[in-house]
Amino acid sequence: MQGDEMSTKSIAEAGIDQGKGILRLAPTWVPRSFCVPGRRIKLHPADYYAFGGDRGGIDERWFSSTTPADNGPKTSKDEGLSVVVVEDGSRVEKVTLRDAITELKGQIIGDRIWNAHHAWPMYSKFFDNKGPLPHHVHHREKHAKLVNQNGKPESYFFPVQNNNYGADYPYTFFGLRPGTTKDQLRQCLLNFSKGDNRITDLSTAYRLEPGTGWDVPAGILHAPGSMCTYEPQKASDIFAMYQSLTGDAIIPEELLWKNSPPEKVGNVDYLIEVLDWEANVDPDFAARHFMVPKPVRPLAQMQAEGCVENWITYKSPEYSAKELTVLPGKTVTIKDAGAYGMILLQGHGKLGVWEVDCPALIRFGQLTMDEFFVTEQAARAGVVISNPSRTDPMVMLKHFGPGNPDLVL
Repeated sequence: MQGDEMSTKSIAEAGIDQGKGILRLAPTWVPRSFCVPGRRIKLHPADYYAFGGDRGGIDERWFSSTTPADNGPKTSKDEGLSVVVVEDGSRVEKVTLRDAITELKGQIIGDRIWNAHHAWPMYSKFFDNKGPLPHHVHHREKHAKLVNQNGKPESYFFPVQNNNYGADYPYTFFGLRPGTTKDQLRQCLLNFSKGDNRITDLSTAYRLEPGTGWDVPAGILHAPGSMCTYEPQKASDIFAMYQSLTGDAIIPEELLWKNSPPEKVGNVDYLIEVLDWEANVDPDFAARHFMVPKPVRPLAQMQAEGCVENWITYKSPEYSAKELTVLPGKTVTIKDAGAYGMILLQGHGKLGVWEVDCPALIRFGQLTMDEFFVTEQAARAGVVISNPSRTDPMVMLKHFGPGNPDLVL
C-alpha cells in the first residue's frame, strides 16, 4: 500500500490479497428508537446508547450488509453498512462492503449473483431486544417497489450461544388466527391512535426454542419475541408497524404508515392489501414455516472428518444459512459453491490465513476478528479451518445469497 491515499478499488483489492480471498469486516452496530437492548450481542454495557439516547439503544449487529439502515432523519452516514478492514502495520484502511462489491463485482460475490443483481442482495443480523416488538409487516415486492425499495422476506435462528436467557417475552406472534376476517383487522387498524388496538388478539404466539428457527416471507404479520435472533434476510429495511402498544410503549402512528406511498396514507384497506392474506391465516402456518437444523451431509461422515454442518435457513430462495461446528483439535477444508458472510459464535482458531477469535466483550468502534466475507473463488476452492482447542468447539454461522447451488434437501 503506497502513497498517502488509496482508492476504493485498491483498498478492496488489498483486502482480498491480504485475506487470500477472505475479507475482514468490522462490527456494524444499528440502534432502533423503539427498542430496549437485550444485551446479549457482546457490546460493552457502557456503549448500548453510543448513538445518543434520542436514537435509542443498540439492539442489532448487521453482517455482510450492503443495505443502509432506515432509521429516519437522524440516521448517521453509512449506518447499517458493513466495512472491509485492511491493516498494514499501524495503518488501517477501510471501505464499505457495498463500495468494494461495486468496484470488484463478481470477483467478490461471483458472476452468477453479480450478473443477476448487480449487488449483494441479502444481509444478516443479530436482533437482540429485551422485550417483544410490535406486530408488523415487511412489504412484498410489488408494494415495496411503490416506494423504490425491495421486498423483505426474512428468517430466524436462535443461537444457543447468544441465548443464556430469553429476556422478557420469548414468544413470537406470527400471522393471524385462521378464520380472522379482514373487517376484524380493519377495525384494529382504525383504532391505532386510540391506545391499544389489540391486534395480537387476532394472532397466535409460538414459544421460541434455541437451536431452531422460522421462515417469515414478506407480507406476513409478526411480532418478534425477546430471544436473541440471527436473521438472514433480503437486502431491504422496509417495514410498517400494525400494533399501537407493546408493553408500556406507545408506537407512533407514523410507523403504521411507514413505507406507504403518500397517496395511500390514511387508507387502511391499502394496509390490508400489503398482507399476503392467505399465508397469514394459514391453519398449517407452523408446519410450513418452522425450521429445525438439517445436516448438510450424513452426520457420521462429517464427525469422522472433524466437523458438523447444518442448514439452519433453507426455505427461501432469496438466501440461506448454515451453522458450522469444527470439533476440538480438528482441521477441516470446507467448500461452498457461493460467496458467503460469516460470524464466529464460539471458540478461536484459523480461517484460511486469518487468526480468528470470538470476543467476550466489544467496545463501540473496536475492531474484532470474528466477522468475515468469503469470496466465491475462495469458497469454491475450499477454506481451511483449524480449531486448536482441546476442549472448545469452534462454531460459526454462514449466510449465503440467493439460489444457493448447494441447497438440495
